[in-house]
Amino acid sequence: MTQSVVVQVGQCGNQVGCRFWDLALREHAAVNKKGIYDEALSSFFRNVDTRSGGDGHDISKGKICSLKARALLIDMEEGVVNEILQGPLRDVFDSKQLITDVSGSGNNWAVGHKLYGCQYRENIVEKLRKTAEHCDCLQCFFVIHSMGGGTGSGLGTFVLNLLEDEFPEVYRFVTSVYPSSEDDVIISPYNSVLAMKELNEHADCVLPIENESLFDIVNKIHQMVNSGKLGSIVKQNSLVTSSAGSTKAVQEKSFDAMNNIIANLLLNLTRLDQMFSDAFSRDHQLIQADPKHSLYLACALLVRGNVQVSDLRRNIERLKPSMHFVSWNQEGWKTGLCSVPPVGHSHSLLALANNTCVKPTFMELKDRFMRLYKKKAHLHHYLHIDGMEQSCFSEAISSLSDLIEEYNELDATKGGPRIDPSRLKIAV
Repeated sequence: MTQSVVVQVGQCGNQVGCRFWDLALREHAAVNKKGIYDEALSSFFRNVDTRSGGDGHDISKGKICSLKARALLIDMEEGVVNEILQGPLRDVFDSKQLITDVSGSGNNWAVGHKLYGCQYRENIVEKLRKTAEHCDCLQCFFVIHSMGGGTGSGLGTFVLNLLEDEFPEVYRFVTSVYPSSEDDVIISPYNSVLAMKELNEHADCVLPIENESLFDIVNKIHQMVNSGKLGSIVKQNSLVTSSAGSTKAVQEKSFDAMNNIIANLLLNLTRLDQMFSDAFSRDHQLIQADPKHSLYLACALLVRGNVQVSDLRRNIERLKPSMHFVSWNQEGWKTGLCSVPPVGHSHSLLALANNTCVKPTFMELKDRFMRLYKKKAHLHHYLHIDGMEQSCFSEAISSLSDLIEEYNELDATKGGPRIDPSRLKIAV
């Protein structure tokens, strides 16, 4: 059986990760009533025998002794990690899975990447190797981080480089939370563009998520709660709207609700056929984008619950005429079916696509970067870090410009003459 390791970096990465582990445990508990350690659990958890003291040893069969997440928690400001260790998930992690500092990265990519990266390199590598040693067949790493802050963007992409060096054969999937245009960190465009270069070079697949889209989705849920419509659509124990399994989303902190959306990676509030339509509409994307009016390079549909293959095929055929695919990949669909539905739902759908609609997000980020960079505003905060030079900025914006141009070329040809972009693995 294959396993995955989650690496959550920075405040945002650890908060989203916390919601992910909560969701994974509660979904499995709803299906596996007897608490048997099975293949589904082994994908993200170890079953540890703690009776012998110390770290114990893995148990492949039988009832659960002590579940430990296959995870590494990293943050250069220890507040969020301490909250996790004092919360309901405290027994899922131990000190051997944590790397923290107290001063933080000051919202500075260079501090996270250059300073803390060098300082904690050996510690990170050691803990990654220890985590990997507990896997029978390590399939991929999931990195969760934000792009706007210092630790998430800087140290997060440093960890990504380490993963490629130390585990070159293991896939690297990255969930990246992009800041909104009104982000209160004025230098977040610098951090995001510097991080983008690293993602473009070292990630196998990036799932971009925008804070603005999350705000919009949460607001729609709140409106449905206030109108009384939510109860007829989402079951009482839904994990989409609430970390506590309640539909009273209005009582939650907005960031808690947003992190739940990321952990689910899909908002499901409708009937079966409508769910397929919604998955491709601009209102249900986790970035500000309209995929149906842009060009698809590939698309994957991952369905859970009581859904038949015939339903899947019928909806693909129904939607295909309204979707624009590149000429050399007209049948570029991948599908996956899992009979176990999410808690509180009869079925769910996650659509992952490589689509040129991601381009405006990158163009806006480039514009915000250039408004600062033309004035050389705040550059001194980065350039005083050893190993950080102004060429890092020019190389980063050049990398982003090249990526935008690759999508431009695809749009310009409407997918006609085949081109071979060097790296177009960003999923929307």
